[in-house]
Amino acid sequence: MSGSGTGTGHVVVVGAGIAGLAAAHRLLRDGTRVTVLEASDRVGGKLLPGEIAGGRVDLGAESMLARRPEAVALAREAGLAGRLRPPATATASLWTRGALRPMPKGHVMGVPGTAAALSGVLSDEGLRRIERDADLPRTEVGDDVAVGEYVAARLGREVVDRLVEPLLGGVYAGDAYRISMRAAVPQLFQAAQSHDSLTEAVREIQARAAAAQQTGPVFMGIEGGVGTLPLAVAESVRQRGGEILTGTPVRELRRTEGDALWRVVAGDRVLHADAVVLAAPAPVAAGLLRAEAPAAAAELATVEYASMALVTLAYRRDEITLPEGSGFLVPPVDGHTIKASTFASRKWGWIAEENPDVVVLRTSVGRYGETEILQREDAELVDVSRHDLEAATGLTAAPLETRVTRWDEGLPQYPVGHHTRVARIREHLGKLPGLAVCGAAYDGVGIPACIASAYAAAGQVEGDLRGGEELTAHPVQSLHGGAGE
Repeated sequence: MSGSGTGTGHVVVVGAGIAGLAAAHRLLRDGTRVTVLEASDRVGGKLLPGEIAGGRVDLGAESMLARRPEAVALAREAGLAGRLRPPATATASLWTRGALRPMPKGHVMGVPGTAAALSGVLSDEGLRRIERDADLPRTEVGDDVAVGEYVAARLGREVVDRLVEPLLGGVYAGDAYRISMRAAVPQLFQAAQSHDSLTEAVREIQARAAAAQQTGPVFMGIEGGVGTLPLAVAESVRQRGGEILTGTPVRELRRTEGDALWRVVAGDRVLHADAVVLAAPAPVAAGLLRAEAPAAAAELATVEYASMALVTLAYRRDEITLPEGSGFLVPPVDGHTIKASTFASRKWGWIAEENPDVVVLRTSVGRYGETEILQREDAELVDVSRHDLEAATGLTAAPLETRVTRWDEGLPQYPVGHHTRVARIREHLGKLPGLAVCGAAYDGVGIPACIASAYAAAGQVEGDLRGGEELTAHPVQSLHGGAGE
C-alpha cells in the first residue's frame, strides 16, 4: 500500500461538496489518509452561506430533511448540535388560481388519499376526477413510470399541474411528466405496484407512517445557515488530518503500477492513491472516467441538469406586511415566473433574531428546459420577482438590498429509468477496484441522500482496500473470497 498513515492507505476524494466532505469525514474515522481536491475556490457545492443587509442567510439550500438521520447526525458530529434549528412555522401556501391557498395536508408528494384533501386547491371537476380513481382498472407501473404520467392517468392532470408539479419542482426543478416515480417517490412506486387504486395506495402509506409514530420536525435548519455545515465538516476533516485543496481541478485519472494505484493529475500536482472517490457532478465524472471506464463515462454523460437562480431580498420590517406562513409554491400552469418564495425571516427564527429590523424573502426561478428566464440580467430577475411577489402578496415596498445567486446546471434530473442507468454505471465501475462515485446524480438530490451515498462510497473503497491487503497477506485464501470479505 502507498499510504503513509496508520489506516488502510491513501484515498483521493474528487469534489468538496457535502458528499465529498462526508466521504472524507467517514474515511478519516478509520485512520485512512485522505486528500480532497476541489476545482472551485471554496468547499460546500450547493450549500452556500452569505449575508444580506447585515444579516446571515443561506444563498443555496436552506434546510435538510430531518426524518432521515444522515444530515442531522453529521451536523452533530461536526460540532453543530447546539445550532440545529427546526423551522419556526411549518405552514405554507400555494399561489394558484389567482389566490394564496393553504397547502393541503393528507397527501404524498401532492398525491392525495382522498379528494377532500385537495378541496380549495382544485376545481370541482378536478375533485370529481379524483373520486373516479376507485372505479378505474389497474394502471401498470412496470419497471418505472413518470410521476406525472401515472398520477394524471389515475387522478387527472389537475392534481399534477396544481400540486405534484410545484412540490416536485421544489426538489428537482424538473418536469413532473418526465421525473421517475421509482427514483423520486419510491414509497409511492412500491405501493402502486400492489394496489389497483392510487388513492388506496396513498392511504396505506399514510397508515404506515401513522403506525410508525414519527415525531419531531420534518425539516431542520442550522443557525447561521445550512451553508455552514460543509464548513464545519471541512474543519473536522482538517482536524482529523485530512488535506483539502481548493482551486485544484482534477485533469486526469488513470490506473498505474500494474493496476495497483490510481494516478491523479490535479493542477501542477500528481498524486498517487490507493483508491478514489468521485464526488463530482456527472459531466466532470464522465470526463475523468473516459480513459479507464468508457462505458460508465458514456452513461454519466447522458445525465441532464436543470439550472436555477435564487433571488434574496431584504426589506425594512416596518414597511411590509406578509401573509401567514413560511412562504408559497407556484404551479407552472398558472403562468408566473417565480416557482416559489420563502419568507426566510419567518421560517427561520434565528434570521429574525439576528436582524430584527429586517425581513428577508427568497424567490426561486428556473425549471428544467427554462433557459430564457435565466439568460436575463440580475436586475431583471429581481424585477420579475418583485412583480410576482406584489401579485401574490400585495408587497410594493422597495427592498433595502438584493442578491441573485445562480446555480447553473445545479440539479441533476431523474427521468424514467434513472435507477437502471445508475445500476449500469456502478456495474461498469465495479470492474475497477478502489473506485467509487457519490453525490446528487445517483440516489437522491437531498442533503441526507448525498451523505448516505458518500458513506456507501467510503465503505466500498475501504472494502476494496482491505481486500487488497488480504490478497497480499493471504494470496491462497483470497482465491476463495471477494474483496472486502
